[in-house]
Amino acid sequence: MPNIKIVTDSTLDLPKHILEENDIIVVPLSITIDGESYVDGIDIAPDEFIRKMKQSEELPKSSQPPAGQFLDVFNSLTADGSEVIAIHMTSKMSGTVQSAQTAAQMAEGKVTVIDSKYISHALAFQVLEAAKMAKEGKSSEEIVARMDQIQKATRLFVVVDTLDNLVKGGRIGKGKAMLSSLLNIKPIASLDTGEYTPVAKVRSQSQIVKYLVKQLLQDSEGKEIKGIGITEADAMELSIKLKEAILEVTSLEDVTINATTPVISTHTGVGAIGFMYYAE
Repeated sequence: MPNIKIVTDSTLDLPKHILEENDIIVVPLSITIDGESYVDGIDIAPDEFIRKMKQSEELPKSSQPPAGQFLDVFNSLTADGSEVIAIHMTSKMSGTVQSAQTAAQMAEGKVTVIDSKYISHALAFQVLEAAKMAKEGKSSEEIVARMDQIQKATRLFVVVDTLDNLVKGGRIGKGKAMLSSLLNIKPIASLDTGEYTPVAKVRSQSQIVKYLVKQLLQDSEGKEIKGIGITEADAMELSIKLKEAILEVTSLEDVTINATTPVISTHTGVGAIGFMYYAE
């Protein structure tokens, strides 16, 4: 059975040492802010990007890796007869999947491209499991089937602190954003279909924590929580509150908190958190 190598993109919000330990190859997106372009996760650190975003008048723009870049990676990895499984961020938020699919059709070896339908840790759940299965010698068909199972068991919530990026991106009007700000409304959205879908509006950090913990307990009742993570864009205080509340009501020993990559921060804005888990 051929060796299988796992490829993903820079939106999975995992630290470098975890990627290296699991032999995961990352093809990064790029990000442009105030006329300067950066390679996501390489040229600019999350905290530096947050600082620039706070000062910027315009919404940063992210760009998927070009098909040619994917093709070079795929051909290099399959040159020894290996197969590649490439698992990428939701196609509803980026053209990364399409770019990888274009390259896969031209690649000299066998490449399977999967739309994870998620971002951040929720993408990482699939990538880490695929890497583990590849090391165990599982077939590409078995890995693809398992990714589908994890997708169906995953939940992802985003809590936005400020609507500035949604205004800059033309998604909502300034009047609506100003009203939400005056009322101190914090929208909570899910990303269960690959799209940003508002599910609740709350007014305090304690209400945010209460809502998210309640969802976790409902979704994991009678099941085992197989993966869980929090990502934050300059929102460590809220992230720690959520983590502490989760540890109080579950048997989990830890909940990982990571900084969001610049591509994710562009969508969410400053002060946002992402909360993801899957239970089976």
